[in-house]
Amino acid sequence: MSVPVLTAAALPHHAAGLLERVRSRGPRVHALMNTVVQKLVADGLSALGAIPSMTSAPEEVAAFVAKADALCVNLGTLDAARREAIGLALTAAGEAGRPWALDPAHCDYSPPRAAFAQELLERGPAVLRANPAEHALLAVPAGVVGVVTGRRDRIAGQGRAVAVENGHAWMAKVTGTGCLSGAVIAAFLAVGDEPFAAAASAMLAVGVAAGLAAPQARGPGSFEPAFLDALAALSPQDIIDHGRIADE
Repeated sequence: MSVPVLTAAALPHHAAGLLERVRSRGPRVHALMNTVVQKLVADGLSALGAIPSMTSAPEEVAAFVAKADALCVNLGTLDAARREAIGLALTAAGEAGRPWALDPAHCDYSPPRAAFAQELLERGPAVLRANPAEHALLAVPAGVVGVVTGRRDRIAGQGRAVAVENGHAWMAKVTGTGCLSGAVIAAFLAVGDEPFAAAASAMLAVGVAAGLAAPQARGPGSFEPAFLDALAALSPQDIIDHGRIADE
């Protein structure tokens, strides 16, 4: 059965409903995450209503993924052990039927990392989240929803594209906000009906929270805790009232 195509005007209402599902179901997201930003990502997922887990130990990562509802793979601070853990995690996710999102962090800095990211794309993530430089290096398979983050977040897939215009410039000054958005996408995938709407909804939630946080902060240092507070306080009505999204 085909999934009805949501218009840009309908997406904030859809995102509001998915936020309610995250809050009521508390999906467990296993995040193979850049070690620099693990705490922010874990705190952000918890604030939103999801349950984070983070281990990358090869001997136990498969067990953690099997108990999770979704997986986020982030290539920051990549090393041999983490490559092994990613392979084991993806096998476990495939066996358990768990959706996963890929963040090819800094693949534009490293040809081996870019090649590894391309290999991972062939294993079928539901969503790729990348900045423009990272995204430009990769050939995104037709079945993968692409999220390109920046001043406007562009979500493309299933023959259509939308742009989320929420957010704040201070997000670029706090290390890990992009990584967190990839993990939030995974949380929304865990409760969503299809990847395009889940990815667009996640970016709306993150962007609206950032916009609500900014007036409470004086700069990047105070923006980070204000952002976490805003994620925790975010209501479905906030997304409906403040979400700005347009078809492209």
